[in-house]
Amino acid sequence: MNRNSHRNIRPETGTGISRRNLLKSAGLAALAGTTGCGEGNSVKQQRIPLVDYASIGVRPIINCKGTYTALSGSLMLTEVKAAMMAASEQYVVMDELMECVGRRIAELTGAEYGMITAGCNAAQFGAACACVAGADPEKMALLPDTTGMKNEMVTPRWHRNVYDRAFTMVGLRMITAETLEEFEGAINEKTAMIPLLGDQSDRGAFLLDDVIRIAKKHGVPVMVDAAAERPDVPNIYLEAGADLVAYSGGKCLRGPQSSGILMGREDLCRAAFLNLAPHHALGRPMKCGKEEIMGSLASLDLWINGRDHDAEWKEWLRRFDYIDKQLASIPSVKTEVVNPTMRSNDAPRLSIIWEQEKVSITPGDVAQQLDEGTPRIQMSPSGKGMIIMSYMMEDGDEIPVAARLGEILSSAV
Repeated sequence: MNRNSHRNIRPETGTGISRRNLLKSAGLAALAGTTGCGEGNSVKQQRIPLVDYASIGVRPIINCKGTYTALSGSLMLTEVKAAMMAASEQYVVMDELMECVGRRIAELTGAEYGMITAGCNAAQFGAACACVAGADPEKMALLPDTTGMKNEMVTPRWHRNVYDRAFTMVGLRMITAETLEEFEGAINEKTAMIPLLGDQSDRGAFLLDDVIRIAKKHGVPVMVDAAAERPDVPNIYLEAGADLVAYSGGKCLRGPQSSGILMGREDLCRAAFLNLAPHHALGRPMKCGKEEIMGSLASLDLWINGRDHDAEWKEWLRRFDYIDKQLASIPSVKTEVVNPTMRSNDAPRLSIIWEQEKVSITPGDVAQQLDEGTPRIQMSPSGKGMIIMSYMMEDGDEIPVAARLGEILSSAV
């Protein structure tokens, strides 16, 4: 049979429509609210109205808190959206795409290799799979049953965090240590990896250099979670000797919220990819589409080659200066710019405090009124006042933020 001959087959009804067109017509009828049964038995092909937040009853926010996933991360840059749209218009072979992306990440960052994942936590998960099962199909098929494999991880106690589940999901058992002696003593033939939290790497009883020195001695890979940190070049963790480092694509990079970046040792990155989608391994549910992959790559390229970080910082301070001037006439209200003390969310904050005797409202009540008002503003109460995080504020946000704060505080004088 000719490979196109099936296109000439018609249903027995003799209507001359194909199954595909029939389904398409039925779908359009459903969207248009029709059944297809009417005058002339015709279906009006109507386009549905734009589906946006308002149409389904969702109230967007002005984000004065930061790069929280629960607040939808960051807003994508224009170039990122363009890269995603371009990627959505053509098909690709996903293995070929990731191969080329891996090489491009290496070029941009100086890492051996890299890959895009479905968020930073998926990067951690893939890294754990790579450290336990590697690229061995038989071991990969057994996960999360790690019987007979390396199935332990060791970390300083102060590096424990809620994202550790990415490792335990693979079948790893977490062992913590309080001292350097305990840390080295806990490493044995079952130790698959050493996970670290980037923000804690220069804190506590022993530091990053100590961890890496001992890890190298015992041949155990070190993986750093740097989700909300700056992926600057050279990379501070890879330069220090870490084997892998993971970032969120949807935080300071302003790429797709559902993306992450894993970079470091080529063998481990490649093994991580084999343990994730589109391959049929334990990480198959953690699918990252071609659009997110290209958008995240674009955001990394922009971070390194396109964005003026000094100008961004100056703009954040300018917005704070505007807010300060708008609140200056309210009795006892004081503001102060607070510089970051950790690597994550590396951006200035504005502290706003007042005397309760003169402005009779609690920070919690201010936060509630901001959230319930129009426009809806999410801001963190802190101690005697409020904290504004500059990171996720957009152009012009300072105007309604200052106005709403002024209204709420003035009414409590």
